[in-house]
Amino acid sequence: MSEECTHDCSTCSANCDHRAPQHEPPHPKSHIKKVIGVVSGKGGVGKSMTSAMLAVSMRRLGYKAGVLDADITGPSIPRLFGVHGPATGDGESINPIPSRTGVQVMSINLLLDDPEAPVVWRGPVIAGAVKQFWQDVVWDVDFLFVDMPPGTGDVPLTVFQTLPVDGIIIVSSPQELVGMIVGKAVQMAKMMNVPILGLVENMSYAVCPDCGKHIQVFGDSHVDEIAAKYALPVLAKMPIDPELSKEADAGMIEMFAGDALDGAAAAVSQLLKK
Repeated sequence: MSEECTHDCSTCSANCDHRAPQHEPPHPKSHIKKVIGVVSGKGGVGKSMTSAMLAVSMRRLGYKAGVLDADITGPSIPRLFGVHGPATGDGESINPIPSRTGVQVMSINLLLDDPEAPVVWRGPVIAGAVKQFWQDVVWDVDFLFVDMPPGTGDVPLTVFQTLPVDGIIIVSSPQELVGMIVGKAVQMAKMMNVPILGLVENMSYAVCPDCGKHIQVFGDSHVDEIAAKYALPVLAKMPIDPELSKEADAGMIEMFAGDALDGAAAAVSQLLKK
C-alpha cells in the first residue's frame, strides 16, 4: 500500500507510484550485466555473509562480481573481504576497491576517515548514499550483489525503485518467527514486481565433528514449508561453520572452501543465459 493509496496495491492493476519505478542509469563508464539484491526481513540472519559468499562463488565460476554495501548504518562487507579505504576517484566518479580475488567492493566504510565512526543519518540521506553508490561508482561486473539492510524500509524501497534489479535472494534462519518475517520480504518484492530467485536458510544446522550428524541448533527448519507456501525454490541450507566465522573475522572470506551456496550461485548464473 502506498502513501497515496487506500488499497492493497499488490492485488490491483492501478498505476500506483511505487509500482512504476523510474530506474536511474548507472555511471556512464559502468558495465553491469545483472543486479541481484540480497534481502532479509530481520537482522542477524547472515545476509551480509551470504552476499559476500555469493560474490566469491561467482568469481570461482569465472565471472566478474561486485558487492554494493547498501547497509549504510551497519556496513560489514569491507571487514569480510579485508579491504580498506579510502576509495579513490577523480571528482566525477568513485572506484570500487578490489578484494584479493578481484571482487569489487563499495561501502560507506571505504569513504569514512574512521571506519568505526557511526553513521547517524536519517532515512533520506541514507537512501541518497545508496543512489550515489549506483550512479557515481564505476562498476565493471557481470553480477552486482546489493547487500541491503534488513526490513522493508527506505533503502530496500530506494534500491527497488532506482536500480534495475534482476532478482532477489531472501535470507532467513530456522526459527519459526522468521517465516512471518520472510513473508513480508516476499510480499514487498511482489508489490515492486521484482523477481525472487529463491530462499537461502542460514544457520540451518551444525555438523558434529565426531560423528558427522546434523544438529539443528535452532530447532526444526521451516524453510521448505515457507518455500512451498510462496512457490519458491530453496537455493541453499547453510550450516553453522566455525571455519567460515574464523575466515570472516580475519577478513579472509575468500579463503573459505565451503560449497553450501553452489545451488544459489547456479541460479544466479542462469540469469545470463535467459
